[in-house]
Amino acid sequence: MTLVERVRRNRAVAAVDWPRATALFAVLVTLGAALQVMYHFIDVVGLPLAFLAIVAVSLVAATALARVLPAWTAVVVAVVLLALGLGWYLTQITGNPPWVALFADAVSLLGGRSLLRISNVRAWVLGVTPGPVFLTWYFALRRWYTPAVAVAGGTLTFFVLTGDADVVTTLTGVVAGAAALGLGDFERRDEPVARAETVLVVAAVMIVVPSAISVVPATAGAAGPLAPGLDRAATVEANLMDAEEDLAVQGAISLSPQVRFTVTSDEGDYWRVGSYDRYTGDGWVRTGGTSEYRHGRLDSPPGPSRTVDQTFRVETRSNVAPAAWKPVRVAGLPGATVRNDGSVVPGETLEEGDSYRVRSEVSDASPRQLDQAGTNYPGAIESRYTQLPDSTPERVGDRAARLTADAETPYQRARVVEQWLQNNRNYSLNVDRPRGDVADAFLFEMDAGYCTYYATTMVTMLRSQDVPARFVTGYTAGERVDEDRRVVRGLNAHAWVEVYFPRYGWVTFDPTPGGPREAVRDRTVQQARENEETAVDTTETGGTEEWTPTETQTVEPLTTADEASSNVSADADSSTIESPTLPAGIITQDLPGVNATGANATGTGAGAANDGPLPRMPTRQQFALVLVAALGAAVGVRRSGVPERAYRALWLRYQPRSDPATDVERAFQRLQYYLGEHHYRPRWDDETVREYVDAIDADPRARRVAAIRERARYRGDVSEADADEAVRLVNELVR
Repeated sequence: MTLVERVRRNRAVAAVDWPRATALFAVLVTLGAALQVMYHFIDVVGLPLAFLAIVAVSLVAATALARVLPAWTAVVVAVVLLALGLGWYLTQITGNPPWVALFADAVSLLGGRSLLRISNVRAWVLGVTPGPVFLTWYFALRRWYTPAVAVAGGTLTFFVLTGDADVVTTLTGVVAGAAALGLGDFERRDEPVARAETVLVVAAVMIVVPSAISVVPATAGAAGPLAPGLDRAATVEANLMDAEEDLAVQGAISLSPQVRFTVTSDEGDYWRVGSYDRYTGDGWVRTGGTSEYRHGRLDSPPGPSRTVDQTFRVETRSNVAPAAWKPVRVAGLPGATVRNDGSVVPGETLEEGDSYRVRSEVSDASPRQLDQAGTNYPGAIESRYTQLPDSTPERVGDRAARLTADAETPYQRARVVEQWLQNNRNYSLNVDRPRGDVADAFLFEMDAGYCTYYATTMVTMLRSQDVPARFVTGYTAGERVDEDRRVVRGLNAHAWVEVYFPRYGWVTFDPTPGGPREAVRDRTVQQARENEETAVDTTETGGTEEWTPTETQTVEPLTTADEASSNVSADADSSTIESPTLPAGIITQDLPGVNATGANATGTGAGAANDGPLPRMPTRQQFALVLVAALGAAVGVRRSGVPERAYRALWLRYQPRSDPATDVERAFQRLQYYLGEHHYRPRWDDETVREYVDAIDADPRARRVAAIRERARYRGDVSEADADEAVRLVNELVR
């Protein structure tokens, strides 16, 4: 085989292999879009290395078996892997019979329920992953791109139906799948690589342009409104109450002054709606389901408690039923259900004028009792309520550990974190939503936020120290209008924290500073009145004076010495109960070397090198977009010929020098390119140099260069002077 034939064969092989390589890459991108969603789940619940290992083993197995395993056998293997994975998942399910639970999960997932709401999402992901990965890559290696894209795309479609795949991820998977099919078709028809590259350019444009020019609001929490018909977009209440099973931490937000409930009760409290247990890094998810309320008595909280009766009158349509924690009896809510955290959910929308009654058992545990509660947590409580995403920055736990270094008990740790946040962060509704982990941003990059940020950060800090805690939403006590009656507005919507103590259950803590919060809410109500907005007042509100004695709307947790003496358990002597002493010098000031915003003070403080704001790394979506855009741009630029033209322009105008023969040949090649591309026509293959310059009636300088080149090539007679002349003449022509 001659050298020319070998070059031609290599070029032909390259023209076939490049479409194959790019088609395989497109299949991987399609599969990667689905795996990205699954990796997010695993990052939230743990064991990301196990997930990555399963993906790697599945790819290696498919690569090894692609040449020897028949297609139908490969399908059987994938089905068996999926069945074994789901079978293992069933063994991790507790409560309902496994097959019933699996069917219920499948129905709810396809109906738009996020996979993160499944308690055993880790087992689900690890069990399901091998089958689709193996089969997708097997088909791709066999050049069956349509079934490969069908398997990977079907997996991604499942996550689209559950609402877990965002717009960018979905669009990336769809376009990559289309590119894989197009590139595979080029390969089968033995089309040149240049045509295949066009598919990559189009795919990149399809992904990048919509992502760059579209602003797609987060869909989490976009379920039916709490008060249908009211425009409450971007309010604290809408964020906290409309979220239902998913709650996304938002940026700037407002308050709604409209009245929601009138509450008749002997005492004010936090009117609790529900809690969230699974932290995702940028929001919260409520796992578990609900059970029918059969109008019996619900479980009382452990430890000492007191009875609080409440009657709620609905003033605006609502889909929630607030109550003091913990409700044990409810009346007036037909079809009500009970969440697994003990909160009550109305069975139908509550209309204006509806009312319901609640009897609650409120914890009477004293600070001393909580301080002595110990750490003998039930296994289910500890595993569920100390969960943090694997990607949570280590400095969050480091900060919490340093803050609570002198705290000896979980209660003391909770009090230290609570008061540190109250004292070291400002209250503001006008904040930019941080990128990345919310708690990390609030600790190290922000100096202000509202209740969602405070509560999220406190829960994250406590969980990093293995203290079970959860994020809770509801309403604060409201405006007191009579001795036993309060008016609750939308602006009373609030988020706080509950911490678990053995023998006493869940206890309320509120890290959001009460004074600034109430000041903002008072101004909001006053402005609404001045603007004559509707539904701001009832017949009992709107006067210049509030009912006396004035109520402090912020219900503090069980922390003070006075509360300790009044909340004595049946087996303790009130004369000996004291509030535990908290570590001094921590809760009233920031850490040494760290200012109130979390940034380092210059040159001071232990660990200062670790507490400064970390550079913001791009998200996986942003990285993927940049990668696709760069690939498409590179291929597009190459296809446009711009780099080659730029190189040719530089090559044409500048000639490096070496030996005379080489210099003359280079000068002639420059001349020939100049004449063919810029002024006349290219030289034909069967045309001699003399025939060519005569045919185009070339400039005498061009004829002279051609003559020098002819003598140098065929006679080997060339001098330094000849080379200098040839280079000079070509330079004159091209300039």
